Amino acid sequence: MTPRLYVNLDHVATLREARGTTYPDVLEAALLAERSGHIHGVTLHLREDRRHVQDADVERVMAALKLPFNYELSCADEIVRHAERMRPAQATLVPERRAEITTEGGLDLELHGKLVGDTVARLQRHGVLVSLFIDPDAHSVKRSRELGATHVELHTGRYAHAFGSATAARELERLVVAAQAAQACGLVLNAGHGLTVANVGPVAALPGLNDLNIGHAIVAQAVFIGLEAALREMAQAIARGAITAPQHKDSGHASKQH
Repeated sequence: MTPRLYVNLDHVATLREARGTTYPDVLEAALLAERSGHIHGVTLHLREDRRHVQDADVERVMAALKLPFNYELSCADEIVRHAERMRPAQATLVPERRAEITTEGGLDLELHGKLVGDTVARLQRHGVLVSLFIDPDAHSVKRSRELGATHVELHTGRYAHAFGSATAARELERLVVAAQAAQACGLVLNAGHGLTVANVGPVAALPGLNDLNIGHAIVAQAVFIGLEAALREMAQAIARGAITAPQHKDSGHASKQH
């Protein structure tokens, strides 16, 4: 199965906020992406510090978009209350630190387990599917299930940064093991972070992968070739990877379709 592409448009907002203008418009980008036919949904991350996406971006995109919307957020009460009001198709809980340039790793489900579990329950009471953004290891997958999540998104950053080096195979194997654990736990499997046309292929072939959330590389490439062409390139790379990658070996985790 070819994974579905959700485009993250945070960095359209980054360009706008860099100059404090009204352009480029996140809604215009979302509608163009939808019309392209290359995506299955749109992702936006409303950070507590509002460094790029603003509340109105989420509200306008959700009101106009026909495709599903994935709302990325931390467990900050103010943002969770906004998500409860908006009721997106899916919410993805992510860690957030003011000093970071971008999300640097998965949720700490031991240190913040109660808060994460409570937030999962809050959102689910409003009919929202909840995914947890986690490091690719079997323990984090199992802990996600214990905290009530129905979806997990594997952080692919370490693999992406290692791509082309001797450690890339090891990082990919970590993703495979986590993907197999997600299947064994009956969790819907997503993945994302740092993925490009060059490195997405092996990730697209992860067992049971449902969605890929990809943003920065697409927006960056759109500067040169336009958003529709950048989306087409990424969709084609995902399809090639899903079709041509070799079967992954069994790493000791039972596989279960969901």
